Amino acid sequence: MFIAILQHTPVWVWGLLTGLIALGLWQTRDREMTMVRVTVLPLVLIALSLSGVFSAFGHFPVALGGWAAGVGAALAIGRQLVSVRGAHWSGQAGRLHVPGSWLPLVLIVGLFCIKYFAGAGLAMHPALATDTTFAGLCSLAYGTFSGLFLARAMQLRGLARPALAAQVA
Repeated sequence: MFIAILQHTPVWVWGLLTGLIALGLWQTRDREMTMVRVTVLPLVLIALSLSGVFSAFGHFPVALGGWAAGVGAALAIGRQLVSVRGAHWSGQAGRLHVPGSWLPLVLIVGLFCIKYFAGAGLAMHPALATDTTFAGLCSLAYGTFSGLFLARAMQLRGLARPALAAQVA
């Protein structure tokens, strides 16, 4: 059955996975980032994960609650889990130095896997769209993974906040 799922997966999905892996591998390198770049990817992933919940489960309250709980939990405890050791703000360059990390790759591939397996499950068993356990757990996972990205971005933005506040004063 697993082979059949893979065989019926559209070719563009594998291209998307390749691109996402490349994006994740790119984040394993040290880099200098503007505040905009630090912020954009997490916001895109939050929007895409919420869109994934809506497209799979509609306005099912359990799904929306699961997603919100995942984001909330990730923001509450995620800062310790996704701390970026060695990151620092360079006031002269106006950029953050962010050391390479494998965590973004893990989170990106994790989100892809959730979307893929939820889609496969719904394609084989459409009734799962109204199953509270399936909808709640998938949505919780969507929210948690994208929320961890947001927690990481908030932590990075926090490194620059004191320096930027000092410049304004």
